[in-house]
Amino acid sequence: MTSTNDIVLRASNIAKVYEEGDLKTDVLADVSFTLKRGETLAIVGASGSGKSTLLHIIGGLDTLTRGDVEVEGQNLSRLSDADRGRVRNRSMGFIYQFHHLLPEFTALENVCMPLLIRGVAITEAERQATALLERVGLGKRLQHKPGELSGGERQRCAVARALVTRPACVLGDEPTGNLDEGNAAQVYDLMLELNREIGTSFILVTHDNRLAARMDRTLELHNGVLIEKIHA
Repeated sequence: MTSTNDIVLRASNIAKVYEEGDLKTDVLADVSFTLKRGETLAIVGASGSGKSTLLHIIGGLDTLTRGDVEVEGQNLSRLSDADRGRVRNRSMGFIYQFHHLLPEFTALENVCMPLLIRGVAITEAERQATALLERVGLGKRLQHKPGELSGGERQRCAVARALVTRPACVLGDEPTGNLDEGNAAQVYDLMLELNREIGTSFILVTHDNRLAARMDRTLELHNGVLIEKIHA
């Protein structure tokens, strides 16, 4: 039996409707699921099925039409923008298909940033960021800017940035979709290793069935409804 403390994220009856004039488009319809601490979850589905919209809603980056999203007991829809931002900084990390590293800053500075936003002293932020960058194989690239890193290195730096605050949950939107097969496999392995070591839960939107098969659970979004898929 799962206790309340084991639940990192709870989505309850999420609906998303886009309206343009008299036209209404239902993207999500009563989506509900829970994510346990340390669990890995894949969300799959056809292009345009609403996967990214769902991820943005549960990350507090987009509004919902109906329903609730709770992250570590905090209902995002009932929080102010500032409080929602604090929950994201404390409890969540984000990895995107394109790394979204700040080009004018070094790898070390990029990874430090979530800690500095949290109010961690710069020397401690650099210590923690350096340790994680070394863990992801970028110990010799600390002072390199994103333009000086390979695609795989940039995405590993993005993974480090997402995990440096040791969040309860990391949300990934096609996190390896811009990488070749070899680099994608390395980033998959890295995320799953860090999941085991740190205990952070992962929700990954992906088109890659190989990655989905390595997750604890897979949910398929079809016509706005989530359906649990049983791994073979």
